[in-house]
Amino acid sequence: MPRRAYPARMRPFDDIARLERAKALDRPAAVIRGVVQRLLRNRTLKDALHGVWLGHPLHPALAQVALGSLVSASLIDAVGGGRRESSGLIAVGLASTVPTVAAGWADWSDSHEDQQRVGLVHAALNATAVACFAASLVRRRGDRGTGRLLSLLGGTLSVAGAALGGHLGYRQATGANHGEEVPHVGPGDWQVLGPLEEFPLGQPVRRLAGDVPVFVLRRGGISSDVTVLSDRCPHLSAPLHEGELSEVGGEVCITCPWHASVFRLRDGGVVHGPATAPVPGFESRVEGGVLQTRVRTLPGVPAS
Repeated sequence: MPRRAYPARMRPFDDIARLERAKALDRPAAVIRGVVQRLLRNRTLKDALHGVWLGHPLHPALAQVALGSLVSASLIDAVGGGRRESSGLIAVGLASTVPTVAAGWADWSDSHEDQQRVGLVHAALNATAVACFAASLVRRRGDRGTGRLLSLLGGTLSVAGAALGGHLGYRQATGANHGEEVPHVGPGDWQVLGPLEEFPLGQPVRRLAGDVPVFVLRRGGISSDVTVLSDRCPHLSAPLHEGELSEVGGEVCITCPWHASVFRLRDGGVVHGPATAPVPGFESRVEGGVLQTRVRTLPGVPAS
């Protein structure tokens, strides 16, 4: 009888994935999340840390500076390079760690449970690495050997933390734009959503445009009074039609029901994070009393 084939294990990826299910991390996560949310009550500050102004998450961009500086210092120490150069890089890395950590905690506080479990271990590794580098900077003035060893340990921990950061970003899609594919997979030809009279005034509803779920809001009796957007929040794919309508700065907006991102209905633009990417929009028209829609295609890029 032939032996049954089992999927090959992919270490360390399977080991990292176990962190996603480590429910023992939920209690400390809840405590830290509460602290972070209290510290970031200022919406303007929180939006800045999320990277709303940048159009994508700020934390990964800042992390490149901190990680690059610290690991470079560790490599210089590993090959017996100059103490001055290594110390300078450590100083830069430690200074850039402050805004990097602030942006990271802001993103982490608005992530889901599996992401937060991995994120806690990621933060713990990085915090230990930073402590090693700080101690290295102090000790190398009198005991360069110990300072170099601490630098090497910090570099090793930084690489491990970066591996978890990659898992968060690429495996768990933390900070990714969950609406990116909509303009490419949405229908390029007109799709029937239903008779206009079936859509209640001022109440968002969900429909399908081809295979793509869309958010529909009717504010009047003509096509120009109908808004059709992707129903998936770009942050973590929450159903936008379950959100609340409001007016912000004279613009009608929808608030995500999960993490309170706010988007303009006029163009899907981000008003408040944690989302940093806009909601993809659809064209609409009414013919014979029937509402139709199609994706707003990108120039030169077929939608399907």
